[in-house]
Amino acid sequence: MSKHNRIRYFCRKFLTFTVSIFLLSFLVFYISRLAPGDQLVSYYGDRVEKMSPKEREWAEERLGLKDSITSQYFRWLGGAVQGDFGISYKYKMDVTEVIAGRIGNTLILGGIGFLLIFILALLLGILCAWYEDKWPDKIICKAGTVTSCIPEFWLSLLLILIFSVWLHLLPSSGAYSVGGGGFADRAVHLILPLTIVVTGHLWYYAYMIRNKLLEEVRADYVLLAKSKGLAKRSIMFRHCLRNVIPSYLSIMAISVPHVLGGTYIVETVFSYPGIGTLSYESARYKDYNLLMVLCLLTGIVVICSNTVAQMINERIDPRIRAEVKEP
Repeated sequence: MSKHNRIRYFCRKFLTFTVSIFLLSFLVFYISRLAPGDQLVSYYGDRVEKMSPKEREWAEERLGLKDSITSQYFRWLGGAVQGDFGISYKYKMDVTEVIAGRIGNTLILGGIGFLLIFILALLLGILCAWYEDKWPDKIICKAGTVTSCIPEFWLSLLLILIFSVWLHLLPSSGAYSVGGGGFADRAVHLILPLTIVVTGHLWYYAYMIRNKLLEEVRADYVLLAKSKGLAKRSIMFRHCLRNVIPSYLSIMAISVPHVLGGTYIVETVFSYPGIGTLSYESARYKDYNLLMVLCLLTGIVVICSNTVAQMINERIDPRIRAEVKEP
């Protein structure tokens, strides 16, 4: 790719990213403010019921709720461009400060969960393809099918009941004990949430690896390799797996939002102090400024993941790469 085409390529990506984020923020802003409910309750709580009409009008004026939704949006957008995303109605703090205190927990849970899914799915897929239609493959396939059909929230409650209520082995909520804790304390609190995150997504990607490996095993070049006397291990790992890995990397890049969405559900059930719990609270309490930034963060993750996946596909697929190189 020439320097000119490379500049055009990245400019096009940046323009697409900017327009997508703008449209996302516009839609979220409008939909959130058209939702039923008293917007002042989010900020003032039960005190709204005791406000006189003049006090209520003053409160709406102070929060900028008297203007049209379009005016409110562009005022918010002007501040956001300068790094001012407003104050959280619920926490009475700057939105960025609220998110900064929670995002680390989500990155730990989601990051570790994503790595475990990525590694375990690859290993399970290879194992099932190696023992195709034999008892290890049949057992793993049936167990994976059953676990993938169980709703995450139901399985979360079941594990809490067994390991927290009955056996008293693991904590049922939170990211650490009261007063903070060390590495061991954080690790213990991660066991149940990580189990749900991994269980909910593992078999989907493992089954995908299994099928792609079996497609490669049945390819013509594998028959040729067998006729030349190559060992099964060599064919599987040096040829079949090598051809599957690039597409698997692309799939895993696209799956980042999928796994992230799963962590949001898990955080809510386990009262884990992360972005997922924060998103639920911001929607419940109509904390519009906080909800806007959280939706934008999620949108940025989705767009970046799709962009990375597309770049990987362009690297491994000559046809896509040829289309990108065209002026």
